[in-house]
Amino acid sequence: MMRIKTPKKGRVKRELEKRAPKLVETGKKTLILQGTKTSSILNAVLSEICHLKKGGVVRYTRKNDNIRPFESGGETSLEFFSLKTDCSIFVYGSHSKKRPNNLVIGRTYDHHIYDLVEVGVENFKSIESFTYDKKLAPLMGSKPFIAFVGEGFENVDELKHLKEVLLDLLRGEVVENINLAGLDRAYVCTAISSNKVYLSHCALRLKKSGTVVPRMELVEVGPSMDLVVRRHRLPNEGLRKEAMKTAKDQPKKKIKNVSTDAVQGTIGKIYIPDQKIGDMALPNKAKGVKRERREAKKKEANEHASKKQKEESE
Repeated sequence: MMRIKTPKKGRVKRELEKRAPKLVETGKKTLILQGTKTSSILNAVLSEICHLKKGGVVRYTRKNDNIRPFESGGETSLEFFSLKTDCSIFVYGSHSKKRPNNLVIGRTYDHHIYDLVEVGVENFKSIESFTYDKKLAPLMGSKPFIAFVGEGFENVDELKHLKEVLLDLLRGEVVENINLAGLDRAYVCTAISSNKVYLSHCALRLKKSGTVVPRMELVEVGPSMDLVVRRHRLPNEGLRKEAMKTAKDQPKKKIKNVSTDAVQGTIGKIYIPDQKIGDMALPNKAKGVKRERREAKKKEANEHASKKQKEESE
């Protein structure tokens, strides 16, 4: 039996909790690796993807001969590398006579293979082959627009699956707010046929439009390529349910003594403790009053004593 070791140090425990699956995931890192045989085109494609994902990518250039994503037993090394680098998306490149310039894009859940899409690269153009004003070059780490053009992304299962994987691969870290001035790039995916997609990378140029909203133009800056879907594998139902868990909408905690009304708005009740009047400093307990009372009592006592003495003398 396999012995499970539990972390003893707090630092190790916190690090493992960061790598564990979360209801709301942070930015996903991408792992790029290659098989035993690659072509010059495929090496350029992997380099361009690494350049576009700079800051959130880990690349291995060593050849791996025991990675076969679609075969049973050939996923062990991929899962090991995913656990080692803490990457939840991977791009694996290989080249053969049967499948030239082959790319396998996949996602993992809890460092186990979740789904796979295999595409072939055709008509590749690198960034260097495009001429444009270098001032328009997108900045590293900027958030992109992603546009999917064509009915195939809604009707064809292969392209639906490819759309989900490309979204996870290209969108970067998920954020709630974004500065519109920082949007300087766009990925345009066009469905040419039921199994072919044209992917291009464009820079955004802002021009005067006569209104407050500027007119935007796309300037292709590369890379661009045709992706031909060859094989794809969807996740099994059990793993899909586990990965799609979401937090239940928790009811708002009731606040005591506060109610809301459609007319009056928020109404609150304030409870004041009972006032202890007996301990309060009242006017008849002032020092001057007490002294007068003492003097009056003393005077009464003296008068009473003098009367008593007179009665005894008589």
